[in-house]
Amino acid sequence: MLGKKLLSLAMALTALAVNAAETTTVEKLPVRRVVLYKNGVGYFEHTGRVHGSQELKIDFTSAQLNDVLKSLTVLDLNGGKISGVGYNSVAPIAEQLKSLRLPLGESTTLAGFLNALRGTRVDVRSGGAITSGRLLSVEEKITHRGPEETGKVLELSLVTAAGEVRTFPLTSTLAVRVADHDLNEEISKYLSLVGSARDQDMRQMDISTSGAGDRNIFVSYISEVPVWKSTYRILLPTKADDPPLLQGWAIVDNTVGEDWKDVELSLVAGAPQSFIQELSKPYYTRRPVIELPETAMLTPQTHEGTMEEQGDVVEANAPAPPPPPPAATPAPGAAGGAIGGMFKAQTSPRPLNIAILKEEKEKAAASLEAAATGQELGDLFQYDLKEKVTILKNHSALVPIINSRIKAEKVTLWSGGEGHPLRALWITNSSGLTLDGGTFNIIEENAFAGEGLIDPLKPEERRLLSYAVDQAVRIEHKDKLESRPITHVKIAKGVMTQSSEQRDHQSYLIRNTDAQARDVVIEHPVRSGWKLPDDLKPEETSASFYRFRIKAEPNKTTEFKVDEVQLLERRIALSNVTDDQVRIWFNDKTIKPELEQALRKIIQQKNQISGIDQQMQGKQSQINSINQDQQRLRENMKALKGSAEEKTLLQRYTRELNDQEDKLQSTRTELEKLTAERSEGQRQLDQMLQELSLDESI
Repeated sequence: MLGKKLLSLAMALTALAVNAAETTTVEKLPVRRVVLYKNGVGYFEHTGRVHGSQELKIDFTSAQLNDVLKSLTVLDLNGGKISGVGYNSVAPIAEQLKSLRLPLGESTTLAGFLNALRGTRVDVRSGGAITSGRLLSVEEKITHRGPEETGKVLELSLVTAAGEVRTFPLTSTLAVRVADHDLNEEISKYLSLVGSARDQDMRQMDISTSGAGDRNIFVSYISEVPVWKSTYRILLPTKADDPPLLQGWAIVDNTVGEDWKDVELSLVAGAPQSFIQELSKPYYTRRPVIELPETAMLTPQTHEGTMEEQGDVVEANAPAPPPPPPAATPAPGAAGGAIGGMFKAQTSPRPLNIAILKEEKEKAAASLEAAATGQELGDLFQYDLKEKVTILKNHSALVPIINSRIKAEKVTLWSGGEGHPLRALWITNSSGLTLDGGTFNIIEENAFAGEGLIDPLKPEERRLLSYAVDQAVRIEHKDKLESRPITHVKIAKGVMTQSSEQRDHQSYLIRNTDAQARDVVIEHPVRSGWKLPDDLKPEETSASFYRFRIKAEPNKTTEFKVDEVQLLERRIALSNVTDDQVRIWFNDKTIKPELEQALRKIIQQKNQISGIDQQMQGKQSQINSINQDQQRLRENMKALKGSAEEKTLLQRYTRELNDQEDKLQSTRTELEKLTAERSEGQRQLDQMLQELSLDESI
């Protein structure tokens, strides 16, 4: 019986121990997946298993914590609960120092420290003597060390119990001891707070879970991280028929608070919108010291505007460029590898053959397999690494993401200016993947040939990549502008359109001093309003340039001409044409005699209408004058009431008013007649303008 009780007690104690272990066990939740973006943020996923009620922890830096707080997602995937999430919040050092009696900031000097102790009882030991008193001040004094040499020294002053003021220079032999025990503790607290500020960069987040049995926990968040970078190598083959090999690498930096061990890594060529808000920083509101309310205001953030990118614009009637060499399928090989493997010295008992070595290097490079696959994500593009990676904290890695043959042609590029033309590759991204922007290196004939920059490139997009100066080609540009007179006249619906043109004759003298021919690409500026001749078609047209390909023969000078035409139009309303303009056009032979006669009839009709307008203005002036005179007479008649001359003058004024009324009626009749004549004349002019039509070249 006693044995059973002891057994039951042991089992109960074991269960309590297990429950206690389940409750108090704290394990670190490792990161399992990382997605890095081009806007300086990364997406992180942590997964792990818990048993019972258990606490998990994740380490961060203080810089990460703000992003974590505004994006944290925590899920118990098997029916348990997330009972709490906490982290070590650290108040700003300035706020913590306010709790001390010492008026000291985070940074102070010896003079500042001693001045903060003013009024404190101290013991000063100078040599073998000790002087006690209260600290009065610390001042900077100027001392004279010689006739022309001065210096500065700090002097400490204290007041003794006897009321004497004693002054001591602060030298290395002077010792000051604070006699106040409580103040010594404050000094110790101050030094501890200042020292702890260095440890505030690390934060630990604790996640409390509750439930029964084994369960899976999922945690995700975004965090500020360094921008991942792209860099490429283009290996030009020794055989002309072989396409070049493009290798792409990603440079990844781990600067977060923990190691990445066996994580799934993805790299996104894109920048989703993201911002910073300091959620982890404790904010303090200030209580008002006056009756008006006052609160602490946060500085508002502004958002940058979106940049719009414009792609190449190709004319519809431009001929298709000649097809480049077909792409070869890369040979299968082991995953991973490094660009350095292309240049490892071959160890073999047989003599070193340079040609065989170059061929073996090309085969080895082609056999490398990219460690990532790509997929479109709307406007973004994501590289998913095939194998899990390990990047320790504060370490970086170079990860291969692309290894593919591409279509490319070697050309010489000239974009204007006085400098040398450039060697360039006219590539087509036939890798099937989006190329992120970055740097590239060209390897040719087993040596470095140049480097440059590449902008983001979509699949099957074509781009020129310049990488070196072409010392063998010289290009001279000449420009001659020619203005031509009016070449075409068109008249329709009362408007004359005169067309003229400007011709721009440009030539490019290309001198190739090399023993081999060059494919030279001339970038000729696209100008608004200027048109190329129909028989001159560029191989490609971008937003800013026509691109012409010219074959430059070895040791010869080739001339390439571009004649452009700008059409100029001048629109003139025929109703505004004057005799002087018609005379000038006729003398310059801009118009023919038939058109001159038609225009003179229009001008004659305009002059008739103008004469009628002058007559109408005269009649209207007469009417206005009569109306004003009648108003004067009526005012005079009102003023005569009750006067001796009223009867005589009223009769006179009445006769004048009657005469003016007759004249006013006659003038109005004449004005109505003129108005009708003007309307008919305007109708005839409008008909003449509408019926006059012309469309001829001069």
